[in-house]
Amino acid sequence: MEVKDLNPKIVFEIFDQITKIPRPSKKEEKIRQYLLDFAKEHNIAAKTDAVGNVVLTKPATPGHEDAPTVILQGHMDMVCESNDKNFDFENSPIKTIIDGEWVRADGTTLGADNGIGVAASLAALIDPTLVHGPLEVLVTMDEETGMTGAFGLGKDMISGSILLNLDSEDDAEIFVGCAGGIDTTATFSYQRAAAPVGYHYFKIQVVNGLGGHSGGDIHLGRANANKVLARFIWNVMKSKDVVVAEFDGGNLRNAIPRAAHAVVGVPASDKEFVRIELNKYAADIANEYSGVEPTLEIDMESVDSPEYCVDAATAHNLIYSLYCAPHGVVSMSRDLEGLVETSTNLASVKMLADDKILVTTSQRSSVESRKLDIANQVEAVFALAGAEVAHGEGYPGWQPNMNSQIMQITSDAYEELYGIKPAIKAIHAGLECGLFKSVYPNLDMVSFGPTLRDVHSPSERMHIPAVDRFWQQLRRTLEKVADLKK
Repeated sequence: MEVKDLNPKIVFEIFDQITKIPRPSKKEEKIRQYLLDFAKEHNIAAKTDAVGNVVLTKPATPGHEDAPTVILQGHMDMVCESNDKNFDFENSPIKTIIDGEWVRADGTTLGADNGIGVAASLAALIDPTLVHGPLEVLVTMDEETGMTGAFGLGKDMISGSILLNLDSEDDAEIFVGCAGGIDTTATFSYQRAAAPVGYHYFKIQVVNGLGGHSGGDIHLGRANANKVLARFIWNVMKSKDVVVAEFDGGNLRNAIPRAAHAVVGVPASDKEFVRIELNKYAADIANEYSGVEPTLEIDMESVDSPEYCVDAATAHNLIYSLYCAPHGVVSMSRDLEGLVETSTNLASVKMLADDKILVTTSQRSSVESRKLDIANQVEAVFALAGAEVAHGEGYPGWQPNMNSQIMQITSDAYEELYGIKPAIKAIHAGLECGLFKSVYPNLDMVSFGPTLRDVHSPSERMHIPAVDRFWQQLRRTLEKVADLKK
């Protein structure tokens, strides 16, 4: 059986098509064209705005024209993480695998975040048995790396009063709030120094971490490969002379880094010391992350002398700041039990072509002042280390409305279908709802979706039975709204 043959067939057929379309963030031309072609094929009105968002509209089922207009919303891009560094996300389709009750990809992210939400939205437009009021499907671009689409949403692109965000990841849960976020970058400028003679050089690697979503998985206490690597180098630096030729770790601002490597050198007389220390350190890390990181590995190999190293002062400042920069949960919510309030992710370290080193971090909080506070703490660490620090524009959180009509309708729909009252929650991950609310303050919104696990990592998977429940919940919700009057 292939993914397209799974039930609900109308949803999985479209999802299967989406997985075959390359759609990295900021490179969504192919998936945008797919959406426009889909609209044309099914005689559905479609429009785009200046930044590349797409809206498809469908009139109400006859007799339900006076119902409120519902916006079904998802995003077209996906996080691109792979166990194979050579996988070409810009041109290659995702290879899907049915693994028991789960769909996953072959060594890459699956893109169910948010391909399944888009697939369900499109299915709603073409399902001839679905009774609904006026529908708008809003598919935004570049959600994963800056919410550019939501920020730049064109005037009059949407007109609905109810928005169903289909970008959540837990069955039997309805989300009515989310954290706001901001990015903080630190740029080190370095001088190239000749690699000293008489030194022994190692490539140290932290690999096979679980990684995951920097919002949804941050509370799980998984290893940050950048932090693990910097900690070891810092420990060696305390007593030995260490030169740094390379440091590279992580990729995306919203993913916990799974892997990192560095090329360092020490006087040849200290090479055995480093080997012994690494063995001790690897054992400590295995103990610290026992039961959390079953596949995490730290290894080291000797390499040839590099052509040059980072100058000593910058190398010292880089390693010390990476070691002491905060990462992980900062505080828990006082309002919703078990919800992370504030966190920060030391996302990536990249050596650029112009003799600069870029450190990217991401902060989240459901409290605006705390979001800014943790971002400023990160700034202070790297500013003290001599880096040039900058903050992104950020995006607002979404304040829960416990009196929401659509929250009650969506909850009732699930309970009627499955006899279970879904949990009402807020999410620490970022959703575009806060941005929509800032422009359309009267929108009544909820977010829900099927069960996904380990998103933003190659372990991403989607629970097949939950997709059917998600689809039936969406159908019942739209049918119940169709009976309302504006």
